[in-house]
Amino acid sequence: MIESILYYLLIAVQLLIMAYLAFGTIYILVFAIASVFPYLPKPLPLVKQNRIAVMVPGYKEDAVIIETAKEAFNQDYPKELFDVIIIADSFSEETIETLKAMPIILIEVSFETSTKAKALNKAMATLPEGKYDIALILDADNIMATDFLTRINQSFNNGYIAVQGHRVAKNKDTAFAILDSISEEISNSIFRKGHKRLGISAGLAGSGMAFQYDFFKKMMSKVHAIGGFDKEIELIMTKNGVKIEYLDKCFVYDEKVQESDVFVKQRRRWLSAQIYYASFFPKALLHFISYQYFDHLDKAAQMLLPPRIMLIGLLPIFSTISFFVNPPWMTLLWLILTAIMVLGIFLAIPQKSYNKSLLIALAAVPKGFFYMFISLVSSRGANKKFIHTAHKAAKVETHKTN
Repeated sequence: MIESILYYLLIAVQLLIMAYLAFGTIYILVFAIASVFPYLPKPLPLVKQNRIAVMVPGYKEDAVIIETAKEAFNQDYPKELFDVIIIADSFSEETIETLKAMPIILIEVSFETSTKAKALNKAMATLPEGKYDIALILDADNIMATDFLTRINQSFNNGYIAVQGHRVAKNKDTAFAILDSISEEISNSIFRKGHKRLGISAGLAGSGMAFQYDFFKKMMSKVHAIGGFDKEIELIMTKNGVKIEYLDKCFVYDEKVQESDVFVKQRRRWLSAQIYYASFFPKALLHFISYQYFDHLDKAAQMLLPPRIMLIGLLPIFSTISFFVNPPWMTLLWLILTAIMVLGIFLAIPQKSYNKSLLIALAAVPKGFFYMFISLVSSRGANKKFIHTAHKAAKVETHKTN
């Protein structure tokens, strides 16, 4: 009798776990399939060349900020129509003096608890009213392709007020950097390209994103996130019916994590933000019932998704164990779910990434899974404090995309 109860309890628990993992797996597959089809919005005739504020907030980013500031001027957009604004938090005196000698706008800030949202709000409070049409946000390590601003400007001429560029790796010098690079491309396929192909707002990436300036300034005054401020922005915009555009051919180069300790810090910050914003789902569901804003519900539902690398690690493990403890029908379900996960992941990887680097990334998955588990265990409370992940100097040759 007791054995029978334990048996059915084991099956019930597995079905609950399977249902949750199936939610994440099927979500990935749907948008991965959509991403296979090209999303290339047709540009309208050029209406105007907007004035752009290129804002670069940085905290203790002395190693990369000088190179970023120099490269930011390497644009085919008219130089008189954009300003490079460095928002410097806790930089060294030597770095500050070097920045002061450059043709940029330097805004020094200091906070008891530093956040990107605070830095941006302080900068916009300092900048003159009415000077800019577009606010472009970069990370301190980001390098724009030479036609980045031109493509951003064209998108705003198409009527969008929120646009996400295509972040790509500027370094692939370690196994973790390659794994991080592939992971970002999968995210681009699922949360940006696949979404737009189905008419749903793209996800923001935290940098390489642009907004109508006055709209952004007003919105940011309500944002106080310590971590995951881009997720809060997504939820605010989609709650109000604002569509987010994605430009697949508009590249900004982003430094990928090179070492395990940085990987853990970064994922810990991401997981903490995801857990925090998962609590928004019930309100998003009620909002959807009232206003039918599916984009808002979708963005809130994303906070409930299991991390991809956990899916990649857990499903094969559960499938293997199932052979020894479960009836055949349950093992078959685990195997089908694993196959769906594998199909979704490989569809989301761009064709250009099918090379030797992909094999290196796959070899790093077990370590990534282990460190993701460490991040998950240590993520509690991380969203209540600022977690800084330092960047290293890494150069990339920017280019114009045909």
